Amino acid sequence: MRWLVTGAGGMLGRDVVEELTRRGETVVGLDRTALDITSPPAVDSAVREHRPDMVVNCAAYTAVDDAETDEARALQINGDGPRLLARACAAHDARLIHVSTDYVFSGEARTTPYPEDHPTGPRTAYGRTKLAGEQAVLEELPGASAVLRTAWLYGVHGSNFVRTMIGLEARRDTLDVVDDQRGQPTWSADVAERIAGLGPRLGPEAHGVFHATNSGEATWFDLAREVFSLIGADPERVRPTSSAAFPRPAPRPAYSALAHRRWQEIGLPLPRDWRSALHEALPRIRKEGLPRETP
Repeated sequence: MRWLVTGAGGMLGRDVVEELTRRGETVVGLDRTALDITSPPAVDSAVREHRPDMVVNCAAYTAVDDAETDEARALQINGDGPRLLARACAAHDARLIHVSTDYVFSGEARTTPYPEDHPTGPRTAYGRTKLAGEQAVLEELPGASAVLRTAWLYGVHGSNFVRTMIGLEARRDTLDVVDDQRGQPTWSADVAERIAGLGPRLGPEAHGVFHATNSGEATWFDLAREVFSLIGADPERVRPTSSAAFPRPAPRPAYSALAHRRWQEIGLPLPRDWRSALHEALPRIRKEGLPRETP
């Protein structure tokens, strides 16, 4: 298969390119300087030139708080861009895997993971724009596209919560971390493996919405304490607090765990537990060094 990965300069995009390369696939990765997914001519040209069998869209506007006052721009990238990619794929006989988010759900009044077909109800501009992208992909490319919702991503590349906790542990005696938001810490490399595994199956019998998170549940407080424990620091230095202590323009979901039934339906195993993934990921993250921004 020939693969084209957009947003290839970000944390997940880089992992997807690395995973596909490791598997011996033919892959082209385009970061945001190489491909503006909001430009119709650029999108059509990229798909026409590289002739991929599969496009993976990791490009996104991910500044959740900024989107509250910049929704038009967020919608361009998160809604219009995926539509353009889907149309180009339809025109050039390619399939599309589009990465989305738990923010398409309200995150309220839940005690069990959201199934893939649960009604959406985003409460933020970011969530609304990502939902628009989902709908565009499924409308423009039915039967030849998949939407992968993920959440709470961390990884080797770029800034993320886990790398931030490693850095803060060395600089602060104690940390106050939110304990009233519950979700699924997810290693980006595991999501990349899911994408690589889904690609060859994607078609009439395996399309639509999938949830690509590690299994189990945790709060940010739980995750921070686990990080401290794994790097040999005293987890008691992490103290629980509430979301009210860190007011943000965009409300965070109180509960956003996702269910994984669709993977079993297409013959792939369920995702592993978040603690197992973190145990494997942490040595690689520490080897890479302290958090830094990526383009």
